[in-house]
Amino acid sequence: MSAYPHYIIDIARQLRKRSTISEKILWGRLRRHQLDELKFKRQHHIGRYIVDFFCSELNLIIELEGGIHEKENQKEYDDVRFEELESRGFKILRIKNDEVVNNIENVLKKILEFKH
Repeated sequence: MSAYPHYIIDIARQLRKRSTISEKILWGRLRRHQLDELKFKRQHHIGRYIVDFFCSELNLIIELEGGIHEKENQKEYDDVRFEELESRGFKILRIKNDEVVNNIENVLKKILEFKH
């Protein structure tokens, strides 16, 4: 991994303390190896970016997306960010917050598809 700004760790800590409802729901199902014994980290830094969830065994980044991701400047930032992460070999699963809240079982199935 490339170097990262040191303050990124503090930002990740703050984000973990202020989790959204959808992040809390998904984390409740991913933590402690509950999903097929896979280890996930939340608000994990990869280089200069902080990702919502990360599983090193699958090389998978999971990003939960709310309304802010519909704004044009955020879309542009996300596109650049995800392009850079994918160029480094990471797989990215983008999930809408509503899907986590309304259909968590389907979200878990989507995650497990990356295992095969």
